[in-house]
Amino acid sequence: MEKKTVVLYPGVGVGHLAPMLELAKAFLHAGDQQVDVAIVVFEPPVYANGFAATVAPAKASNTSVALHVLPPPAPPSDDGESGDDAEPDDPLARMLRFLRATNAPLRDFLHALSASRRVQAIVLDMFCADALDVAAELGLPAYFFFPSGAAGLACFLGLPAMRASVGTSFAALGESAVLSFPGVPPLRVADLAQGLADDGEACKGIIGVAARMPEARGILINSFESLEPLAMRALRDGLCVPDRPTPPVYCVGPLVSPGGDTDHDCLRWLDAQPDRSVVFLCFGSLGTFPKKQLEEIAVGLERSGQRFLWVVRSPPGGPSADNVGALLPAGFQERTEDRGLLVKNWAPQVDVLRHRAAGAFVTHCGWNSTLEGVVAGLPLLCWPLYAEQKLNKVRIVEAMKLGVEMRRDDDDVVTAEEVEAKVRWVMEDSDGARALRKRAAAARDRAAEALAEGGPSRAAFLEFLKDLLASEGMVNV
Repeated sequence: MEKKTVVLYPGVGVGHLAPMLELAKAFLHAGDQQVDVAIVVFEPPVYANGFAATVAPAKASNTSVALHVLPPPAPPSDDGESGDDAEPDDPLARMLRFLRATNAPLRDFLHALSASRRVQAIVLDMFCADALDVAAELGLPAYFFFPSGAAGLACFLGLPAMRASVGTSFAALGESAVLSFPGVPPLRVADLAQGLADDGEACKGIIGVAARMPEARGILINSFESLEPLAMRALRDGLCVPDRPTPPVYCVGPLVSPGGDTDHDCLRWLDAQPDRSVVFLCFGSLGTFPKKQLEEIAVGLERSGQRFLWVVRSPPGGPSADNVGALLPAGFQERTEDRGLLVKNWAPQVDVLRHRAAGAFVTHCGWNSTLEGVVAGLPLLCWPLYAEQKLNKVRIVEAMKLGVEMRRDDDDVVTAEEVEAKVRWVMEDSDGARALRKRAAAARDRAAEALAEGGPSRAAFLEFLKDLLASEGMVNV
């Protein structure tokens, strides 16, 4: 039987590559299907953080998956006209231009790959809509992998119609203006994903990508149905794309790293702590704070009296995190050394969250981190920073009811008083905290059931695989 290959194209960014690696494993664990998996990535521009550090261990630990790292495409030549080719200031706009420029080398890669195997389909990251043109040219079925959840997809698909209906930029409506997307709690303009408020290049690019997503044969999302039932119902009923059919949506998550790191000092420290007694604070690969905010966190943690494990990164332009004492109030480490641990820059997050001593998670609400917290069964203290994290915060607090918000003051600071109050509340035995912990534990159990044999996410993936294998693959090479 001819071996069939599915190509996964995650675009750029660690937050998009990591769940695509987990999707690759799902293909390999789906039974005796004759499917190989190849992942193709391009060396990103300098603003993509942590790429090399993710790719190297991914290659080493996923030897059954062919991971192809291609050189970045050449920058567009300057035609001397009106400065249109000048590099945009907005990182999101730069990323979309970069992804558009990868079409030609992606086409060449697929041509070369098809010389030795049958290329059955391509699965594109949510931002790689321009690659639909490559797939169409080659007669290759294309699916999207949306690395966030059902409510995120509902908003994303609804953006073109929403922008057309308001008749102006979202920013012009004002930050407190409320937008209603089917299946999603009401959102303020201030909660929209970064780059969408104005009508700049990034906003137009994202809306253009969203408008093309229904062209795909299907859409995979990294969530599970019982976590977001209202959003899934809106997607299935076609309410999110009012002017055309919505392709099949497959809820195949939670796709999260299995962890397995046992050789880290913070895990040995956790071994010595009581069950469910430690608050874990970690804000993603890009999450940094100015020194003033770091000091407010430290004061709040000290006053709370609770155990904590805090991943500290140095602020932009500030002292190195290697010198943690220079970032925090004088004497803080000494005064809290019997109940707190500071970790510089990075910790094995999945293993920390699943440790028996972990009791709550202060998170930036990135979707990967959100799912890791849900799978671990921890209450979430929500502190969104960038990208779509404010939207995720609304979903976590209002729809899933698995967390509470860390509120900012008028100067956009989460004060020491707020840190102290929320950490105390979530760790102490109040009625509200007990109810939150109970919901978090139930969500953890439903997540496990979703991926179990015969579970809804496993069934959805097999349904997607059946559709993929029924396609003709690349026929026009």
